[in-house]
Amino acid sequence: GIVLELLKEAMVSRLGDTKGFLIDGFPQELKDAEEFESKIGEPKLVLCLDCSAETMSSRLLMRNQSSQNSENTETTEERIESYYQASNPLTAYYERKTQLCKVDAEGTQEDVFLEICKTIDSFLK
Repeated sequence: GIVLELLKEAMVSRLGDTKGFLIDGFPQELKDAEEFESKIGEPKLVLCLDCSAETMSSRLLMRNQSSQNSENTETTEERIESYYQASNPLTAYYERKTQLCKVDAEGTQEDVFLEICKTIDSFLK
């Protein structure tokens, strides 16, 4: 509830000078999406960065090495499985509403960023 109130407050304060809002990493579960829609409204577009579990795993392990995090391969695999359990119903929900746009996230950071920009630009036209 607190996150949604903060989001709503920030969005309302910027309504006049924006074409929209990009909310990174939210919602993470179906119940969050339903609550967002009831308190704020339906999103016009939902981006899903789509990559394989192997790519996710290697990126998480690289990030953990650079931050000296003690997370190992097994813990990383558990996090990915948990992610899929939460996100699959959410992805299916937005696919049914035709608001979901999957972006191929297998490439470099630069490639993925450009793909996201293209997707948003084409949506705004």
